[in-house]
Amino acid sequence: MATATYEEKDSVPPALGQSEKTVGHLPASDSDSGLDEFTGVNEKALLRKLDRKLLPAVTVLYLLSFLDRSNVANARVEGMVNDLHMTGNEYLTGLTLYFIGYVLFEIPCNIVLKLTSPKIWLPTLTLVWGVVATLIGVCSSMSGFFAVRFFLGVAESGLFPGVVYYLSMWYRREERQYRISLFFSAASLAGAFGGILAWGIAHMNGVGGYGGWRWIFILEGLLTIIVSTSAYYFIANYPATAKFLSDDERATIHFRLKANSDATRNEAFTWANVKQAFGDPKVWLYSLGFHTMSLPLYTLSLFLPTIIKELGFTAAQAQLLTVPPYAVATVLTVIVAVASEKLKLRAAFIMSTSSLAAIGYIILLSAKKPGVSYAGTVLAAAGIYPSTAVVLSWPANNVSGQTKRATANAMQISIGNLGAVLGTQLYRSTDGPRFFVGHGFALGYLVANIIVVGTTWFILKKENKSRDRGERDGRLAGTSGDEWLGDEDPRWRFQT
Repeated sequence: MATATYEEKDSVPPALGQSEKTVGHLPASDSDSGLDEFTGVNEKALLRKLDRKLLPAVTVLYLLSFLDRSNVANARVEGMVNDLHMTGNEYLTGLTLYFIGYVLFEIPCNIVLKLTSPKIWLPTLTLVWGVVATLIGVCSSMSGFFAVRFFLGVAESGLFPGVVYYLSMWYRREERQYRISLFFSAASLAGAFGGILAWGIAHMNGVGGYGGWRWIFILEGLLTIIVSTSAYYFIANYPATAKFLSDDERATIHFRLKANSDATRNEAFTWANVKQAFGDPKVWLYSLGFHTMSLPLYTLSLFLPTIIKELGFTAAQAQLLTVPPYAVATVLTVIVAVASEKLKLRAAFIMSTSSLAAIGYIILLSAKKPGVSYAGTVLAAAGIYPSTAVVLSWPANNVSGQTKRATANAMQISIGNLGAVLGTQLYRSTDGPRFFVGHGFALGYLVANIIVVGTTWFILKKENKSRDRGERDGRLAGTSGDEWLGDEDPRWRFQT
């Protein structure tokens, strides 16, 4: 399988402006010793330091983001729809409005991140959506519910693609997929914690004259606000200005990124680079890869308590029974992330875990016994979350050019979440307990995902082989030795 990057050439490429005389011939698989001797910094120890500083911070923010967007599913089974005098279809409209706001503001939010800084932008987004999420708890009408759901989508839209871009400015290409997958595992963790929290908070029913479902939004929203204020202190900027690094550590990060990615290049924002992302068919394939996962991902997270309750369980039982599927999904997401990174495989793992999820939906569509159907939800979650994690890391690894990559990440989420817009209308209250329409669409989308990912795999392997044969070397004609053409550069190899 062709997974080579340009660092696997005989020397560090001049296109990144890195002199061979400076760093020497660092092998792709074990560059630790070369850099250790040059900078005096243990590279593995530095990576552990980065992981401790960066990953917990952004993972907590994403856990809160997913908790605040999906706790509406827990609130529904606690009587929210009746208290707001909504029909089941009107509730689905509220879910749809969230994703409309999310899709519309995804790309603008990533452009703002490029123009500002993560230390300011990411905590500000968190603070805003925390306030909006809290307001859902005091809504008194359907129109109020619609408004806050839309603005919650707007506020949350910049976090995930922003963090993916942010991590790409710290880690080498071969290190990103594992860390993005760990970061995404917060989504399934949020589902597990959400069920437990909702079960506990629902016992506050009647406190202050509020229903238990209102306290779910109020308390979880206030938690987000509290964390967001501290995030201004624990979110770091980029390596060049991060205060927790020594000068030697900063130099080490600079050298290792310069030999492996475009993260150290001083690239100014231009609309031409944004246009490059829109004009690249591969970016559209990455986007379709997530589009075909977002429908099953969000229908599961938004309707799992309802699906379980319709199997014949009480509301309290349904809240607790959401925990095992998400717990299994979290564990498998981490396992797949490690295996994918070790074996340097992306597409194969996506297609395998999507197939596992498809088996879960086949069980849900065919089984009549509640216990068997519940097992189907476990398999569905166990396949959906690992597959989505790897899909979302693909453009971060394969798109070169900072602005193009930031745009590609946002495009992937925006186009992907159009699947979620459709998905929010599929699980109608009259369709329970079997939900043939919703489960059928999820199964169809998973099959489509396997086809899209297989096609992307074929195209990337073919392009890598063409570059190996020198068929793209003509692109370097008329360029200087230090000029870098992004992922169009013939020295670039795509991870498959």
